[in-house]
Amino acid sequence: MTDEMRLFAVPGLPLIAPGDDLAQLIVDCLAAAGRTLEDGDILVVAQKVVSKAENRLVRLADVIPDARAEEIAALTHKDPRRVQVVLDDSNEIVRARPGLLIVEQKSGWVCAHGGMDRSNVPALGDDPEDEVVALLPADADASAEDLRRRLTDLTGKTVAVIINDSHGRPWRVGTVGVCIGCAGLPPLWNQRGLHDLFGYELVASEECIADELSAAASLLMGQSNEGRPVVVIRGYTPPPIPAAKSTTIQRAKAMDVFR
Repeated sequence: MTDEMRLFAVPGLPLIAPGDDLAQLIVDCLAAAGRTLEDGDILVVAQKVVSKAENRLVRLADVIPDARAEEIAALTHKDPRRVQVVLDDSNEIVRARPGLLIVEQKSGWVCAHGGMDRSNVPALGDDPEDEVVALLPADADASAEDLRRRLTDLTGKTVAVIINDSHGRPWRVGTVGVCIGCAGLPPLWNQRGLHDLFGYELVASEECIADELSAAASLLMGQSNEGRPVVVIRGYTPPPIPAAKSTTIQRAKAMDVFR
């Protein structure tokens, strides 16, 4: 078990643009601050910078809403172009009402607007009205694995990578950092069969390690203009079980008693 762990943000990262080598920028910024990665480090990377590096960006001026998008926009009181972008990257609508559009995004994540967001995404050129929005990575697990391998190639260190995003929760106010992609660690720890302090066997305990680490890192990342999209977690030792994809976190629809 881990008795102590440390978290620190990678300082000095520039605004990320499509095509940027995110791993190289992380290594360079750590070096400039006199830091290096160590074996066992876990890097938590904000979804937004991954999406920007992978050019998962949409210019709203290029979007033509169809009849369904117009209908949903009228119901939710949202921009029809944004609704079209959400629908194009979604499997299904879960809830739609005034001020609210929750969908199952194509990777299976159920979240508001399918994770589409415009915060910290600059407009094109000098026109502030030329809005650009960012989508979630097409395959955040693959993105995490690519970043992990690239970091290992650059540093020779064995690290894990989590891509996190801020999601709301059905029964609680406020957003929390959650994992939408990971590589090099087990996202879930099934503790059934273990015993508590008094010898009682655990029969239903599953710990979502990746979400807990994502939430911890989000406290350092912030939600507005902090400019700290990458956090290194040092000292946490995952349980000795195989690494897996983040999609193992997703509850099967047949088991979702609320949907």
